[in-house]
Amino acid sequence: MAEVTTHTSADANNGPKSFLDLGSFVGDLNAEDETASDDISLEGLEEELQECKTDDVVANILSKGTTLREYTKGVENNLRQVELDSIQDYIKESDNLVSLHDQIRDCDMILSQMETLLSGFQDEIGSISSDIKILQEKSMDMGLRLKNRKVAESKLAKFVEDIIVPPRMIDIIVDGEVNEEYMRTLEILSKKLKFADADPMVKTSKALKDVQPELEKLRQKAVSKVFDFMVQKLYALRKPKTNIQILQQSILLKYKYILSFLKEHGKEVYFEVRAAYIDTMNKVLSVQFRAYIQALEKLQLDIATSNDLIGVETRSTGLFSRGREPLKNRSAVFALGERINILKEIDEPPLIPHIAEASSKKYPYEVLFRSLHKLLMDTASSEYLFCDDFFGEEAMFYDIFAGPFSVIDEHFGTILPNSFDAIGLLLMIRIIHQHQLVMSRRRIPCLDSYLDKVNIALWPRFKMVFDLHLNSLRNANIRTLWEDDVHPHYVIRRYAEFTASLIHLNVEYGDGQLELNLERLRMAVDDLLVKLAQMFAKQKLQTVFLINNYDMTISVLKEAGPDGGKIQQHFEELLKNNTAIFVEELLLEHFSDLIKFVKTRGSEDSSSSTERSITIAEVEPIVKDFASRWKAAIELMHNDVITSFSNFLCGMDILRAALTQLLLYYTRLSDCIKRINGGSTLNKDLVSISSIMYEIRKYSRTF
Repeated sequence: MAEVTTHTSADANNGPKSFLDLGSFVGDLNAEDETASDDISLEGLEEELQECKTDDVVANILSKGTTLREYTKGVENNLRQVELDSIQDYIKESDNLVSLHDQIRDCDMILSQMETLLSGFQDEIGSISSDIKILQEKSMDMGLRLKNRKVAESKLAKFVEDIIVPPRMIDIIVDGEVNEEYMRTLEILSKKLKFADADPMVKTSKALKDVQPELEKLRQKAVSKVFDFMVQKLYALRKPKTNIQILQQSILLKYKYILSFLKEHGKEVYFEVRAAYIDTMNKVLSVQFRAYIQALEKLQLDIATSNDLIGVETRSTGLFSRGREPLKNRSAVFALGERINILKEIDEPPLIPHIAEASSKKYPYEVLFRSLHKLLMDTASSEYLFCDDFFGEEAMFYDIFAGPFSVIDEHFGTILPNSFDAIGLLLMIRIIHQHQLVMSRRRIPCLDSYLDKVNIALWPRFKMVFDLHLNSLRNANIRTLWEDDVHPHYVIRRYAEFTASLIHLNVEYGDGQLELNLERLRMAVDDLLVKLAQMFAKQKLQTVFLINNYDMTISVLKEAGPDGGKIQQHFEELLKNNTAIFVEELLLEHFSDLIKFVKTRGSEDSSSSTERSITIAEVEPIVKDFASRWKAAIELMHNDVITSFSNFLCGMDILRAALTQLLLYYTRLSDCIKRINGGSTLNKDLVSISSIMYEIRKYSRTF
């Protein structure tokens, strides 16, 4: 310790130190305790001392310079003092501890009593839980029985409700009038009858045996009563001037449940009602359509007969055997005209005969045809929908309309064989097509087979009448048809109007067979026109006749529409060719020497050393002749064209072409003169090109 103190004093003299010298302290401790314990190992002591360097208590001890033994004795003294102080405190609090002990003992006794009481409660609760479980099982059992009883009660109530026959129902079925209440009662009776037949268990019940005879009596009474009622309503359809559609929609449809009731509970009576309705409507509609057809026949305007053909001559053939004179509407035989409007009136209401008759109007048959079939479509559509709604059967429509179809077929059978109006027949074909589209849009198929049948009947008749027209052209008597007149022939005008009409009616349909037939007709007309032209003695008249007819045909085809197609192009080509021929003929008639010279010698070179070179003597007469009369000749050509061609515009086109060709010939002559030696001597006699151009323009201004 003296050494430690000495070191400490020395260190203090050297100044404050930031660490303690634990080595000397440990060495002193080990030396003193070595004899006390030989078993203690000092291994690892150095590491532990290093860890204790930062301990505050150890640092405080070492800083004071006390030894470990002294410090230990101090600690033991402190502990002993604390123990003595604690004993003194315990002695002081002994009374309180005794009191606390008494209190704890009292609490223990109370808790023991509470434990006994709670144990009793637990036993009682266990007993109650068992009782509750028993009650719960009983409750579930009672609930199940209640549910079963309710199910049984509901089924029994329904059974009783379905099987009993209330007196009120009996009174209504037996004595009540057939009205809405009666219909509701029929529905109730129907349910009871179905109930009695549906369930085998019900059939074996004693209740049903008691009620079933009464139900059967009510069924028979109801069937009998509604049958009489329906027959009465059906008889109302037979009354004259009855609006059938209104009666069906406003009265019969209200009672359509009667038919459902009869279907289920009185099939024989239902078939009787069905047959009665079919018979009634068949007769009523047949009478109505027959009366309508008879009224329409009074409005018919006869358009064509078997003699009204393109190639048939219509002039008088003898004193007494006079040919058939044209009708007031004779043009309608071959020209479509306003008859096309019928296709725009497809959806218009049918004609009312007595109104049309009062106004003294007459109509082509296609108008009556459209009106009849419009009435047929509307009536058939209404009846088809009514049969489907009222009877629930679409097939019975064909039984009902067997009569009306027969009436219309009979009428059509008398009209069609006597129809020679090809345009009217094609119009009827187009009308049928439009009516098929109308029925398709309505989605009502009831007239499909009928309209197909009519269409199939119309096409062969149209083909037959068309062939009559074709054969009339092929077999035409040229001598009786020929007239000494170069203006358009009436047969060719018929053809043009007829062809234009058929082309117009084929625009939206593109019928290839019809186009083929029109081509056959065009070939026949070409042959006939050439034969008629050959009847003229002069070639010029033949050409004029052909041009007039070609021009007229083209004009008619253009008036019908821009879709003349191949036929119009064919006649335009023929017109062009014959116009060129006529121009040459007209110029040869007035300037033959000039044209002959230009064609034969105009292309020769006068300076060549050929034997026959062009001389002034050869050309001079032609030049002087032209100069002396060219204006007069042009005037004669103008007058000739005006009188020859019925179409002024066509004539002016031809005159312009002739003058233009004349100018070309004269220009070639002038060029030829320039190549002749000494040809300048003829300049005083040459007409200037500008003068000729002036004359051409003058005639061009006239139109």
